[in-house]
Amino acid sequence: MKKNTRKPNAVTNKNAKLRIIGGEWRSRQLPIPEVEGLRPTPDRVRETVFNWLNFDIAGAHCADVFCGTGALGLEALSRGAASCIFVDANRAAAQQLKSNLNTLNATNAEVHFTSALTYLDQGPKRPLDIVFLDPPFRKGWLEKILPLLEEKGWLAPQALIYIERESESSFDFPSHWELIKEKSAGQLTYSLYKRD
Repeated sequence: MKKNTRKPNAVTNKNAKLRIIGGEWRSRQLPIPEVEGLRPTPDRVRETVFNWLNFDIAGAHCADVFCGTGALGLEALSRGAASCIFVDANRAAAQQLKSNLNTLNATNAEVHFTSALTYLDQGPKRPLDIVFLDPPFRKGWLEKILPLLEEKGWLAPQALIYIERESESSFDFPSHWELIKEKSAGQLTYSLYKRD
């Protein structure tokens, strides 16, 4: 039996929009490309996550890895993040995100059309304060990505790492990462870790 690798709430509507829910660009609606398996983090989940991050976003250097629509990184920029790196291996998603950033006149963002593994293997220009990880489900991405974040020096000493994953998954996170918050919504579990 073939496993379902699609995420819940995948975008199937050509006229779908991403709504930014807080900050400078609050209520702005941006087009989303019709890409199989692509879906923005739901509004309710984003609202919870950014409540968790409320006191950490301003001035933070962020990365939105497997960014897709860029929902998490755009929300961070809207709420005062100093910068955000967006990484996605889907050309249509990366191109639409570049267009959306131009629409918003965002000059503190970079979009990289490449594999997350390839990009993270290069190492950073500067360590990151917040990393958003929202990989495709049931593909084993987190097991490959988490060691690279540490080995290549991507994380600032007190960095926060937000992770979305399938609820049934289980694996070992680095021992010096403290789980700060965690919730589940259906087949999605979302967690915030702090590097200590």
